[in-house]
Amino acid sequence: MREFEFTLKFALTDTSKDASCYVELLGEAGCNDALVGIGQKGRIAFAFCREAESAYQAVLSAIKNIKSVIPDAELIEATPDMVGISDIADLLGLTRQNLRELVLNHSTTFPTAIHDGNSAIWHLANVLTWFKQGKRKIIEPSLMEIANANMQLNIAKETKNLDPLVQSEFFSVLT
Repeated sequence: MREFEFTLKFALTDTSKDASCYVELLGEAGCNDALVGIGQKGRIAFAFCREAESAYQAVLSAIKNIKSVIPDAELIEATPDMVGISDIADLLGLTRQNLRELVLNHSTTFPTAIHDGNSAIWHLANVLTWFKQGKRKIIEPSLMEIANANMQLNIAKETKNLDPLVQSEFFSVLT
């Protein structure tokens, strides 16, 4: 068994209900390895440090535990996944300036951002893979695994919004 650190953020359907009423029930349901955040009305977040055979098992079991208590909770985001320059620099122990220089100097090989604007955003798993493949940095295996699991989960969550009639057309032009 290995430990995986990740955060799951949920929206609550019934915003009139105080999220603190779930805390004890969530602990009993298996979320006793998470810090629960209830500071924003209509939201609840969980910072997990969960033991599991794989990151996928850790994340899926956490979601199942949460859904057993709050079945209508809607997953907003699993982190770490979508990151900016500062996030990447912090995770890898680099300065923001050093990382920006790396991105600029390796613009043809550095992963493509999922949002490219004033503040670019990348999937952390893609960035970690780039660092690992180029032997630029030693990447903690559990970080790599949880970043990939969360990326897959976040992408899967968003594909629920695809119109089935246009989905295959979009996929055909993207490959």
